[in-house]
Amino acid sequence: MCYTFLPWIFLSLSLILFTTTSAKVPAIIVFGDSSVDSGNNNVISTLLKSNFQPYGRDFYGGQPTGRFCNGRIPPDFISEAFGLKPAIPAYLDPAYDISDFATGVCFASAGTGYDNATSKVLNVIPLWKELEYYKEYQQKLRAYVGKKRANKILREALYLMSLGTNDFLEDYYIFPTRKSQFSVRQYQDFLLGLGENFIRELHSLGVRKLSITGLPPMGCLPLERATNILGQNECVGEYNTVALEFNRKLEGLVAKLNKELPGMRMVSAPAYDIFYQIITKPSLFGFEVTEVACCSTGTFEMSYLCSEYNPLTCSDANKYVFWDAFHPTEKSNKIISDHLIPSLLAKFFH
Repeated sequence: MCYTFLPWIFLSLSLILFTTTSAKVPAIIVFGDSSVDSGNNNVISTLLKSNFQPYGRDFYGGQPTGRFCNGRIPPDFISEAFGLKPAIPAYLDPAYDISDFATGVCFASAGTGYDNATSKVLNVIPLWKELEYYKEYQQKLRAYVGKKRANKILREALYLMSLGTNDFLEDYYIFPTRKSQFSVRQYQDFLLGLGENFIRELHSLGVRKLSITGLPPMGCLPLERATNILGQNECVGEYNTVALEFNRKLEGLVAKLNKELPGMRMVSAPAYDIFYQIITKPSLFGFEVTEVACCSTGTFEMSYLCSEYNPLTCSDANKYVFWDAFHPTEKSNKIISDHLIPSLLAKFFH
């Protein structure tokens, strides 16, 4: 009986070899928060989920996947641009296995941050656990394609990291613990120290190509604007300043680690400026609404509050910069990704 499976195994491995030789990198591997989570929160005990309508209504087949968006998110567009699949599966999604993950996998968890305390707010996967899942994945990949082939995939894959917003907006500015321990600039440095340790650990595990995205203009998220009543619902300037300061420090860390870690090729993906342009000059990009999101009232709703039964949910998400109160629409994600992809190709594909 076992011999009947051999042709399928051979075919599956052949497809991986073909894909990875025709693609610009063999795989895209993702760490981070809801900006890049493709569905890992679906299977954990948390209130922060999006595997229901209207999420995913513009995704393939109109299916909600656990992406906090009406459609695709940046890693999906980056994967496609590098000649790989157009959607990266979540590692914990039982619908997929190592044959799917061999060319791309996502370990990200919505609501997480660099700080372990941030992941505890909504009971999501902490960054250290994402790393443990990656180690498990390494072993599964070696068992699937062989040690030599697996190590080549892991070494030549493009790794994406995107997180940090939750550390400030769900933790530092909400709960007193970290604020009593750190000034905001000290907290930036604390987070970057955690990030540095994580990247050094990745390097020790064979990672060599890494793109890390800093903070977005988080003061302009619809939720922050809605609560900025005294500021006439404009962007919260302080939060944007903190984001810019953090991003400058992140660029310094990237430069430092590129010098110190042998063979490491790392970039800081500059998403802030293009995102801010979209928000402040929406008509240039074909948007009509930027202050509120498409889903429900567009002011505070996300996750379960973003309901398909709310009659206020917009009919055309392409007119909106934001899908829910915290996350951009697929159209925004594509514009931001298209802005970043040329530099990623230039850096990581020769």
